[in-house]
Amino acid sequence: MPFRTSSSEDRSTQERDPEGGSQEGHSPEGRSPEGHSPEGRSSEGPSREGRLPEGHSPEEGGLRGKAFGEGARQGPPEAGAPDEPGAEPGAEAEVIPLPAAHRRRAVRKVGLLTAGLLAGVLALGAGAIVVLRPYLSPDDFDGPGTGTVTVRIAPGSSAEAIGSVLADAGVVASVGSFVNVAEDRAVSDRLRPGHYRLRKGMAAGAALDLLLSPAARIVRRVTVPEGLRVTEVFDRLAKQAGLTLQALKSVDQALVGLPEYAKGLEGFLFPATYEIEPGDTAVDVLAAMAERFAAAARQVGLEEQAPRLNLTPLQVVTLASMIQAEGGTDEDYPKISRVIYNRLAKDMPLEIDSTVLYAQNRRTLRVTERDTKVNSPYNTYRHKGLPPGPIANPGEKALMAALNPAEGDWQWFVTTDPRHRITKFTSKESEFVRYREELNKNLGAS
Repeated sequence: MPFRTSSSEDRSTQERDPEGGSQEGHSPEGRSPEGHSPEGRSSEGPSREGRLPEGHSPEEGGLRGKAFGEGARQGPPEAGAPDEPGAEPGAEAEVIPLPAAHRRRAVRKVGLLTAGLLAGVLALGAGAIVVLRPYLSPDDFDGPGTGTVTVRIAPGSSAEAIGSVLADAGVVASVGSFVNVAEDRAVSDRLRPGHYRLRKGMAAGAALDLLLSPAARIVRRVTVPEGLRVTEVFDRLAKQAGLTLQALKSVDQALVGLPEYAKGLEGFLFPATYEIEPGDTAVDVLAAMAERFAAAARQVGLEEQAPRLNLTPLQVVTLASMIQAEGGTDEDYPKISRVIYNRLAKDMPLEIDSTVLYAQNRRTLRVTERDTKVNSPYNTYRHKGLPPGPIANPGEKALMAALNPAEGDWQWFVTTDPRHRITKFTSKESEFVRYREELNKNLGAS
């Protein structure tokens, strides 16, 4: 696939309003049971963990990215907008070198001029010079060229193969001129696959300069923050990647490459910055996101570690999605994880507000007593244990926290100050009540 990703795990969405609001706390207002308001962690633009991805990483050509656990901390300069030649590139997703197994060092044809060939030239005279001229001094254009032409460089292309594409498109005068300049400047291994906007009649050196410039690539960069739900991921892709909602919703999930234990897309569209090129389809993009999840899962040892915690891999992803939806700072994640494990061990309802909001398809800072009575298997006020599946798409740090909870006896947590992302943990219900009142006071002042 012709597009890549870099981690977006800098973009904290944790159960926040897509327009910027976030939710915290743990229990509806005026309610004493355990619980916790899921929204209240404010987004800090591009996500905290590289977030990308890890992150909004892992991963090379195609829609892969770096070991996207942590990486691109910046989103695209103008999300969804193709880059123009000469434009100042913004925060760029990592570009992965062509796989070494497919990279062939172009053989400079001038090297054919061995001692024996030289003797032949001397014997044959001027006629041989005419025949060998393209090898000794390949044709080349002068100047920056004119007009516009789009070329596609396939993954694994050598300098010679790229030169052939450029010559066929009228960009350079000859394959040899491009190979020579690429070899002279020792940059063959820096040439990347993708679509590029070049000009006709360019000097080989000028064409090489543009191929090495991110501004010449035709690509849309879309950052998917942590904690978005599938419906929100689709909305973002439709707005920024040039894909239609209908195409995204109609994708056959069997083609996406989900793990065998996945029940659907929710939880497995990994947050990262994705580079989407002309011709990429909805299947391509979703498959890249699932592939990036698989890389993160391998990185944290998800399937190997789940049995140690008496959980299935799906339950680990579900727990991680709750941590991500509730989360605040990176340091909070393992503590939130511990609260969930402690309540599971005591057979207490989890009373996580973000599960109620998922059931209602809402985002808000305030969860009421009435909200907690919604009839849904995802309502962890009414049903003990984990919900039946993920409620968001977690990043790598949330997955890590789900597998490695902090040590502690906490049973409640409340984000008392959502604006400053201050979360307090306690093992005493009386303190929880006080923290909840502090949250309500701060919400009233906001």
